[in-house]
Amino acid sequence: MIPKIRRGSRTHGLLVYLYGPGKRDEHIDAHLVGSWDGFAPDPGRDTSADPDPKATLARLAAALDLRVKQAGDRAPAKHVWHCSVRTDPGDRMLTDAEWNTVAQRLVAATGIAPEGDPDGCRWIAVRHADDHIHILATMVRGDLRRPRMNYDFKKAQAECRRIEKEWGLRRLNPGDGTGSKAPTSAERFKAERTGRPEPSRETLREAVRQALAGAATEEEFFTRLREAGLRVKVRTAPSGDALGYNVALPGDRNRHREPIWFPGSKLAPDLSLPKIRLRLADGVTERVTPSAVGSRSDWDPPARERRSAAGIAEHAAILLDSEDDNAAAQLVGVGELLDAVAQTSPSATRAELAAAARAFERATRSQVRAERADTRAIRSAARGIIQAGSALGRGEDGGTTAMLASTLVLVALAAARWHSARGHAQQAHASRQTAEHLRTAYRQAAATPMRALRDQGRALPEAVRRTHEATIRAALPQQGLRADGTPKTDALAATLAHAEQAGHDPKTLLQQAIAMRELDTAEDVNDVLVWRLRRLAQLPAHPGEATPHPQAGTRQPKTSTNDRTRQRTVPTAAARPGSDPRTRPPRR
Repeated sequence: MIPKIRRGSRTHGLLVYLYGPGKRDEHIDAHLVGSWDGFAPDPGRDTSADPDPKATLARLAAALDLRVKQAGDRAPAKHVWHCSVRTDPGDRMLTDAEWNTVAQRLVAATGIAPEGDPDGCRWIAVRHADDHIHILATMVRGDLRRPRMNYDFKKAQAECRRIEKEWGLRRLNPGDGTGSKAPTSAERFKAERTGRPEPSRETLREAVRQALAGAATEEEFFTRLREAGLRVKVRTAPSGDALGYNVALPGDRNRHREPIWFPGSKLAPDLSLPKIRLRLADGVTERVTPSAVGSRSDWDPPARERRSAAGIAEHAAILLDSEDDNAAAQLVGVGELLDAVAQTSPSATRAELAAAARAFERATRSQVRAERADTRAIRSAARGIIQAGSALGRGEDGGTTAMLASTLVLVALAAARWHSARGHAQQAHASRQTAEHLRTAYRQAAATPMRALRDQGRALPEAVRRTHEATIRAALPQQGLRADGTPKTDALAATLAHAEQAGHDPKTLLQQAIAMRELDTAEDVNDVLVWRLRRLAQLPAHPGEATPHPQAGTRQPKTSTNDRTRQRTVPTAAARPGSDPRTRPPRR
């Protein structure tokens, strides 16, 4: 049950809308289901006193405004309180009597008309659809004072949660005041009328988030906004310092042909300029050469940056599992990382990764504030992905997209647990939604490389395959067989064989991958370990690549002259958090 509250100054105008046909003739059988005294005239059904509905509507407006007129200048300028209340599509249809009870409970809870108070404000509840009502109240009491209505929205939300529980309706997650402002009905109707896929507010919110992902300075942030095609207006003080900013979509204009501007704070609470400055104050780590972070220099930049980001994301999941409130900052960094991946992802996975980034946006905000946190590494990972450019989705960068998506699933689930432990129902739900989108994106990205790995596992010499399967069974005894009796570990066995050929001890490497963090939330433990092992052992993420020559765990392969030239001209990988040995390549 969702309440939505607005305030206005025209009682008669709102009544005309409520009893009218609606914008699309969607208003059917408009009638009163409740009022302040139970005897208010009903323009929808009361024709006994006056057959003209317009005259009845005028009498109703006059009755509602009586105390407003009596209060004169003491009445508030916006004296109309308007609350629409809607049930979930899956809920049963409430009767008029039940809707009357809902209205009475809401006006009492919000202070409009407290129960047993003869001087409460005048109000009515109008029903013109099966699933919702509109409550209209005039905010002057019988003693001509204004009602005490502090936090009326929160009180209405809390009362709706109680009604849901008592009546067996779908129980929605309680909010905490950190959600972004939803588009208005007018904005949604305009989007449909103009053929836009979504309201401008939502398009701008996503564009601003993507411009902020990995940005190092305020100037870079504004430059990215303009490069994205947005109109940008920066508000400055007489000193020349920026005070705030507004953005608008090209071509989005009001009736006066003026651009429709949105301040950052109206897009989302954390997109105001002061909040953005706090995020930018953490900075980003200095870029280092690939060899300094154990990354092969002969991989293309998008692949190298995704591989590096997977290790940093794994570290963020460990911090989220630590039950530390300062991990709240990591959520913001993960949000930036998702925004960076979404806007540079291959076309096959772009839709699901963009949906994941949008869902996780809600999970980045809560009332918990981190007092001390270092987000430079994860913000640098986002920056590196942006600077490396779009991945093609084939070969090594396609495999590393799957590698990163697999890790981000576990990060999203860790975020869900972190929020659930603190009672953040909406954020926990958003994190779980993110995980589902990431799982879909992972399956899309991993289909080709995992199929090739399974084929390579089945093609291993019998003795080699049995040796690696025994290693896997010893480390993971719960990993059984498929329904047809064949092992489920073909891809994992192939990866252990590749690691052994590259100079690693398979048993030691597998134990290190398992010990990095829990695997209980993994949809497929084998897949998670495949990507961890290939990242730790610096193996190609795409098995079509040539298998590395035997080498020490951190030794870099030889590069050709062309490779070395390319290494000097491409952005380098972001540094991993060096304080955690689980994010560094293994040593023999």
